Amino acid sequence: MNSPAVQRSPKRLARNAGLLYLVVAICGGFAHAVRLQVYVPGDAAATAANVVANASLVRTSFVADLVDATFFLLTVMALYQLLQHVTKVVARAMVVFVVVAVAIKALNLVTQLQALLVATEPAYAGAFGAEGSDAMVLLLLDLQHNGYLVAQVFFGLWLFPLGLLAYRSGMFPRPLGVVLMTGTVAYLLDVALQFLAPALADAVNPVVVVVVTLSEVSMLAYLLIKGVSTAKAPRPAERALVSS
Repeated sequence: MNSPAVQRSPKRLARNAGLLYLVVAICGGFAHAVRLQVYVPGDAAATAANVVANASLVRTSFVADLVDATFFLLTVMALYQLLQHVTKVVARAMVVFVVVAVAIKALNLVTQLQALLVATEPAYAGAFGAEGSDAMVLLLLDLQHNGYLVAQVFFGLWLFPLGLLAYRSGMFPRPLGVVLMTGTVAYLLDVALQFLAPALADAVNPVVVVVVTLSEVSMLAYLLIKGVSTAKAPRPAERALVSS
């Protein structure tokens, strides 16, 4: 018996994926903006003060990241249903990369929540002293920052199979597939430089942001506006055969 997702038309499935991806973009962008606002590398006092001053915002960003992670899984599931007929092993790799990225991100959120508790609960200041408490907040947010860099490897890797599937499927413009695969290179280059040459990473980062944003926003916009090119999209019956 075929699942409802298999019976949907490719265009409708693509637009559903686009809507899910939009939630990921909004929630993930908000959470990232909050992290940039409160986290001051190397300055424990300023970081702790920012967390205290923006405690409600930090808590909201924690929830936003949880929503982001959940909808990211739903997005890749929808894209898997849409593109598995192209090359199943590549589609499965796409799902695996997203699952690993989301798992790392979820663990990172624990350190963010704990940093908030250390900054705002008097018991921690009483136990560690004011300076010790501030240092602990910075340490926890350093861990989160570095954890996100590790997760970024897999966030980047998922774009390559997605781009390859889009390129081969005929349901998307081939340049879009190329741009998505280029996004993988940009993500991986940024992570390597962040760990190996931080000063160079700061100089290259604006280019990386442009490439990554172009790749993901282009895919999101195409899913929402066009869906897919229906000329080469498989019919529901054909999709059912592939999924069985």
